[in-house]
Amino acid sequence: MSELVCLELSIVLWVVHVLVQAGYAGSALNPDYLLGPRDQTLSPKGNPYGRATRALSNYVENFTPFVAADLGLIATQHTGGWGATLWIVARIVYIPLYLGGVKYARTGAWVISIVGLLMMLARLAGY
Repeated sequence: MSELVCLELSIVLWVVHVLVQAGYAGSALNPDYLLGPRDQTLSPKGNPYGRATRALSNYVENFTPFVAADLGLIATQHTGGWGATLWIVARIVYIPLYLGGVKYARTGAWVISIVGLLMMLARLAGY
């Protein structure tokens, strides 16, 4: 899969994260709170909303270095490696694992995504 396709998929995956988190927010928080300015802090009902929120936060933390490395590879024409593909596949797998509370496999998917980022960095550096 090309780096450009992985970049496009990463944006779609961000949208999925946001929609999943918003979907769980509807059942975890008061609708008036969700439609208002959210000046106060509410405790959400159940685990799914918290998991979806943490999964989104983790994705955003990892999204920035992915985009930087991916655009760097595209700009320098160092494309063709497997790092971006590995990253996007691992991040796709990560969502249901996190939402399902699957501890070790979720961490494994995260580690694989980091390996993908390191592969991208190495390719960008010319290795």
